[in-house]
Amino acid sequence: MIELATVIRDLREELEQAVVAAEGERLRFELGTIELEVSVALERTGNAGAKVRFWVVESGANAAVNSTSTQRITVALKPTLTGSGNSPLVSGLAGNREQ
Repeated sequence: MIELATVIRDLREELEQAVVAAEGERLRFELGTIELEVSVALERTGNAGAKVRFWVVESGANAAVNSTSTQRITVALKPTLTGSGNSPLVSGLAGNREQ
């Protein structure tokens, strides 16, 4: 399992790469709302500084996490560019095209 914060951080890094790749491209796409649907397990620590952490259940996870201890959640993220509040523009480079 990995932390939900790690999943979102990795997504941010991937989107940043797409924004950089869009610079100078004629065809770009405005990045709208992104919805992540993940299965999560909740972990609550019992000490004085109690904290709740969300762990994303990876596909193929072992039987230690059963279906009764996980929940499916959808997280909607609206990306914006720092300082401007504008939606970023992304593009992709076509690699080997399938024929």
